Amino acid sequence: MLFPESVRAVAAAAEETPVHTPGYDIEAARREAREAALAEPREEVAEVRDLDADGVPCRLYVPEGADPGLVVHLHGGGFVFHDVEVHDAAARRLANRTGLAVLSVDYRRPPEHRFPAAPDDVDTVMAWLGPDGGGADLGRGPTYAHGDSAGANLALVAALRNPGRLAALALVYPFLDPDQAGESYRTAADGFDPAEAAWYWEQYAASPADLRDPDLAPLRSDRLATLPPTLVVTAEHDPLRDEGEELARRLAGEGVEVVATRYLGQVHGFWRFPDVFPAAEPLTVQVAGFLRLHG
Repeated sequence: MLFPESVRAVAAAAEETPVHTPGYDIEAARREAREAALAEPREEVAEVRDLDADGVPCRLYVPEGADPGLVVHLHGGGFVFHDVEVHDAAARRLANRTGLAVLSVDYRRPPEHRFPAAPDDVDTVMAWLGPDGGGADLGRGPTYAHGDSAGANLALVAALRNPGRLAALALVYPFLDPDQAGESYRTAADGFDPAEAAWYWEQYAASPADLRDPDLAPLRSDRLATLPPTLVVTAEHDPLRDEGEELARRLAGEGVEVVATRYLGQVHGFWRFPDVFPAAEPLTVQVAGFLRLHG
């Protein structure tokens, strides 16, 4: 059953122009998202600083009394939308709840920059944080990765590409399967049309062959056993639910320490809106607790 706040969100989504509409204005949608984000309340953190990680723009958030360690945050938005500005309020909350510095990565987006631009940018940031990189000071202490939706895909791929680098991984309703094999695409697609999901994959992939690449579709990876302790969060009424839970089952089968949580009554995207969805703040606290368990 959809919870009341989710019913309202689904009704609002039905009023929006679908992204797969011919002539859809991507730039206008990006501007609108940034403008809406600017109106959101923002928590204070001790320090906010824009950085250049060997050519990849990032924003660093340091909470008061931060402990050693860093959370690399990869924003969602179907690979196409959102940026560090849109996720500013969420990154601030993540920093304050974890008590750790958060580095929000402004990776390149399609259709201007198709796969593998985004995971390559994340790799650049990971190298920059390494012992021989310009961000080595930030890389002191454990490094974690966190992402929501498409950002969770990128966080997972970063862990697969950089085995042993991350102390833990937190994936919030990860976007993983271009084949849309999960039954939830047919039974739980409330407010997130499977045609919209397919459009995102079409923008992201540079060629049909990319849709089979494990660095784009990480459920195809043969390296899942290399992952650090991983939290996988899904929403009950989300077409991506089954692929996230399939990932969790595969990780358990590979011997990876994994915790999987399904949030009942929730729809895709709920985590970023604590003023709308009462479950968003408990989820942020859950993510923080999971990461801190693995310091």
